Amino acid sequence: MTGPEPPPEPRPVRLRWAWWLLAYVSLGVGIIGIFVPGLPTTVFVLISAWAASRGSARLHAWLLNHPRFGKAIVDWQTHGAVSRKGKWMASLTMLVCALITLWCAPLAWIKAFSISMMGIVCLWLWSRPLPPQGK
Repeated sequence: MTGPEPPPEPRPVRLRWAWWLLAYVSLGVGIIGIFVPGLPTTVFVLISAWAASRGSARLHAWLLNHPRFGKAIVDWQTHGAVSRKGKWMASLTMLVCALITLWCAPLAWIKAFSISMMGIVCLWLWSRPLPPQGK
């Protein structure tokens, strides 16, 4: 009979300050994205959580336990999953941005490129699995 496994040794992080900086800058950009149309929030919060896991245990724990971001981060980190609500919100936001681009962008190639990229991201997003039920 063996006892419980010892906790894993913390792996050394050579550039912990760079991960810390990336985590906080990404979180800041994500928060700005709440107010700026076309600037994504979720992607930058996910980048922040990823970088914080390497550079700031305190920020990482805060993000995982955050009432607004926590569940989405945990679903993404453990299952690569995005909720149906998250998919719809992202898709509707991209639709609004596409309409603004059609209205405001002066060049046809800018319109085509921007909307094409949003379409590709939207297709990729809907290909992600849903989180497991009851979690």
